[in-house]
Amino acid sequence: MTTSRNRLFNRGSWPEASRIAEILRQETIGGALLIVAAVAALVAANTGDWYADLRDTVIGPSALHLDLSVGAWAADGLLAIFFFVAGLELKREFVAGDLRDPRRAAIPVLAAVGGMIVPAALFVLINLGGSLDGWAVPTATDIAFALAVLAVISTHLPTGLRTFLLTLAIVDDLLAIVIIAVFFTSDLQIVWLLVALLPLGAFTILVQRRIRTWWILLPLAVTIWALVHASGIHATVAGVLMGFAVPVLRRDGSEGPGLAEHLEHVFRPLSAAVAVPVFAFFSAGVAIGGLDGLRSALRDPITIGVVVGLFAGKSIGVLGATWLASRFTKADLDEDLAWIDVAGLAMLAGIGFTVSLLIGELAYGVGTQADEHVKVGVLLGSLISATAAAVLLRARNRHYRGVHEREIRDADGDGIPDVYED
Repeated sequence: MTTSRNRLFNRGSWPEASRIAEILRQETIGGALLIVAAVAALVAANTGDWYADLRDTVIGPSALHLDLSVGAWAADGLLAIFFFVAGLELKREFVAGDLRDPRRAAIPVLAAVGGMIVPAALFVLINLGGSLDGWAVPTATDIAFALAVLAVISTHLPTGLRTFLLTLAIVDDLLAIVIIAVFFTSDLQIVWLLVALLPLGAFTILVQRRIRTWWILLPLAVTIWALVHASGIHATVAGVLMGFAVPVLRRDGSEGPGLAEHLEHVFRPLSAAVAVPVFAFFSAGVAIGGLDGLRSALRDPITIGVVVGLFAGKSIGVLGATWLASRFTKADLDEDLAWIDVAGLAMLAGIGFTVSLLIGELAYGVGTQADEHVKVGVLLGSLISATAAAVLLRARNRHYRGVHEREIRDADGDGIPDVYED
């Protein structure tokens, strides 16, 4: 008989479930702001030239190689905060979370890899003989946007699926930053990169000693960011490196939140409510050019590749990798779930917004026709994925509601739901 330890998408432990629930609440609010920012960007881009003029306005000192446009500051600077939080969360999950068990971690990792390979392959297949620079655009999942969709359709997705979705998105972000660092680094300046190791080493020593004084850490963080940017590597990589440097456990080994969780509480609201929505506003705006412009975009293989990659590629990749993993490990789904639920979650993973837009800009350049078509593809592919996932998951919501009621029932009133004590 298959035990709960060998079941896919079981709810895990109560401390981890409650912590993830809090994270998801914050990301849902961020997702709502993200949708507002995207809509505002589309309206602004199609109501005059002021949007493009503002996005392309250059500010910053050229002597430090920081004479960037406002849009570039949003992509290179603000998204470093987003990736710093992603680095903190990923490290915490694998050091102190339920995913420190390799058997439990393997499924979302394999699903994320499948959700990267299949979309990229479909994009390449569609664009053979044309531009392949955007192969990585449909490989990313936007957790905030996905959670906002769940909030809109009011589905009571079981804890195990929500945990899987969050972990999938975090691993997805890590794979995305590896892609950015490896494939979108031009003119590498090794001297600046070596110099960046000095403040990064100092930052690591300080946080390992559990020093959290902001006026010491923040200047170091800004210096690391600036030096990585000068090296030619995308500056968001600096955010992940600093996130990985922060210790998860307390120095004395006692229970309770460590420095990583403390910094996550501080920076996640800033990331979800400011960094990502502002980036979305300056990146999602595309001047469609009426019906003729839309038809032109929809005939472009780049647009088609992004749409097919996000919807079909993510669905096939995530669901297929998960199914194959279950066959090889001989693990069954949790008793409350069915494969149709995993299919809905795989479709939800096709909502690729923030990082997809970033990779599109890196691949084709801000404001180019190809970049504009990438934006159309990302918006359309995400919309199709969100609609299909909403239909499928909403149809199962009555079942989810029953699972949710069992997951929150606390008959003995001790503050811990009964299902976590059985």
